[in-house]
Amino acid sequence: MNTKLTLTLDKDVIEKAKRYASNKGRSLSDLIENYLKVLTEEKTEKITELTPLVKSLKGSFKAPESFDYKKELARGLKKKYLKE
Repeated sequence: MNTKLTLTLDKDVIEKAKRYASNKGRSLSDLIENYLKVLTEEKTEKITELTPLVKSLKGSFKAPESFDYKKELARGLKKKYLKE
């Protein structure tokens, strides 16, 4: 059952959204409805089975508390691709 919803949005945002929807061959209502569905859908965690090799390695390395994974990854990628 469809129900009407009134939204108050910036005029420029509405115009851009209408153009976007038109370019995609969809209505603005359809885009907003699907966005809200994705936003509110229940997330179920996907349980991934570990391979025997990964299971055997699990717990074999303990990183120090100060270890910054993102910083180390960025450093490694810079070293690999930037060749400074």
